[in-house]
Amino acid sequence: WEFNGSFHQPSAFLMMGIPGLEALHPWISIPFCALYLTALLGNCVILFIIRRTQSLHEPMYYFLSMLAVTDLGLALCTLPTTLGLFWFNVRRIGFDACLTQMYFIHILSFIESSVLLAMAFDRFIAISHPLRHPSILTKTTVLKIGLAIVLRGMVSLLPIPFLLKRLTYCGKTELSHSFCFHPDIMNLACADIKVNVFYGMIILLSTVGMDFIFIVLSYILIIRTVVSLTTREECLKALNTCVSHICAVLVFFIPMIGLSMIHRFGKNVPPLVNTLVAYTYLIIPPALNPVIYSIKSTHIREALLRALRRKRG
Repeated sequence: WEFNGSFHQPSAFLMMGIPGLEALHPWISIPFCALYLTALLGNCVILFIIRRTQSLHEPMYYFLSMLAVTDLGLALCTLPTTLGLFWFNVRRIGFDACLTQMYFIHILSFIESSVLLAMAFDRFIAISHPLRHPSILTKTTVLKIGLAIVLRGMVSLLPIPFLLKRLTYCGKTELSHSFCFHPDIMNLACADIKVNVFYGMIILLSTVGMDFIFIVLSYILIIRTVVSLTTREECLKALNTCVSHICAVLVFFIPMIGLSMIHRFGKNVPPLVNTLVAYTYLIIPPALNPVIYSIKSTHIREALLRALRRKRG
C-alpha cells in the first residue's frame, strides 16, 4: 500500500480469471487464443482488403474500417492481461496501469458504439436517399464523423481515471475480471462513490444509450422506406444490405447492456455469470464482426477470393 496525501491507493490490483475453474485455466486459454487470433487476423484482413480494393472505397466500407480498427484495439487491450493470467497466473496489475487499461477499454467501447450508429445512418441514407448518398457522405464528411467519434469518447471519459484516483482504497484489491473495468475498480473503494456512479451513469446514457436509441430509430425509418418499395425483391435486397450491421449491433449491445445491469443491480448474480458476460462483451464482437462481414458482404468476400487467387498465381 502507498500513502498518498490524505488517502490510500493500492500499489496494485489482483485480477481474477474464471471463478471455480482456476485449475483449468491452461485449457480454457485455448478457446480464448482462438478468439483473439480470429479477432486480430480477421480485422487485419478486412483492413487489407478494403485498402487494396478500389471499388470498396465508399462510406459503408470506410465505417467498416473504423469498426475493424476499434475491434483490433479492444482485442489488444485485454489480450496481455487475460492470456498472462491464464498461461502464467500473472494476477498483479499496477494501479496506474489498471487505470490506463480501463480508460482505453471504455474509450474503444464508446467508439464502437458510435461507429455502429454511423453505419446505421449510412444504411438509412443509402436506402432512403440513394441518389443523394454520395453527395451527403463524402470522404471529408466521413473523416469528420470519425474524428468527432474519437474526440467524443476521449473527452467524455477523461475525468474517470481522476475520479478513481481521488478515492480511498482499503483492504480488498481483487478485481472481478482479467482486465480493469470502471464499476469493478470503483466498488473496491471504501469511500463515497456517488460522484463516480452518477458521472458513469450520465456518460453511459448520453453516449452509448443515445447511440442505441438512434440506431433503433434509423431502422424504424429504414423499415418504413423498405415497406414502401413496390416489389418483394427490392425489399429483400434493401434489407439484405443491413443484415451484417444488425448482427454487429446485437453482438455488441446485448452483452454490454447485460454487463452494465449486472455491475449496477446484480449483487446476487453468481460470479461465473458476471465473468462470462464480461468476456462475451469484450472478446466476442472483435472476433465475430470480421466473420459476419466476410460471410454476408458479397463485395468483401469477392475481394478476398481475388486476393487469394493472386497469391496462388
